[in-house]
Amino acid sequence: MSRRGRLIAIVGASGVGKDSVMQALVSARPDLHLVQRAITRTAEAGGEVFEAVTPQAFRSRVAAGAFALSWQAHGLDYGIPRTVDAVLAAGHDALVNLSRDVLASAAARFPGMIVIQLTADPATLAARLAARGREAPADIARRLARADAALPDGITALVVDNSGPIEAAVTAILAHISSEKV
Repeated sequence: MSRRGRLIAIVGASGVGKDSVMQALVSARPDLHLVQRAITRTAEAGGEVFEAVTPQAFRSRVAAGAFALSWQAHGLDYGIPRTVDAVLAAGHDALVNLSRDVLASAAARFPGMIVIQLTADPATLAARLAARGREAPADIARRLARADAALPDGITALVVDNSGPIEAAVTAILAHISSEKV
């Protein structure tokens, strides 16, 4: 019997580089499946590759059971499509950008989930948030104030500093997920 894939949750403050690190991980390990989130944000907002949906369409999909996980953060709705179950059942590991607030639910839903918590120094976070141009200065300040939020009780994570070259973060993560193979 082949092994079941693992959900690999990438978490961290806004601007820490979650999506860039995930893209680099998939480039280094094409066998990793990158989960595309559905978000009630316009496609023009940029940043990660995601499925833009209206709030009404999102609510309809929640009601239809289309998401393995869904949550709200920063005034938006986020959803992980239920298709991730087939990816994991086929033995593929799946990378997903998750909110720290949904980790307990994700751990219950996906036994064996691996959590990678990316960090970066405050100056790097502030510069990255300002450069993406999606938020007003007050919104950036709120995100920075939340940057050190703790993980939920019972959730352990590999903490990786992504202040420097992305290759260092990718190397650390790949070493960790390889050592965690079941």
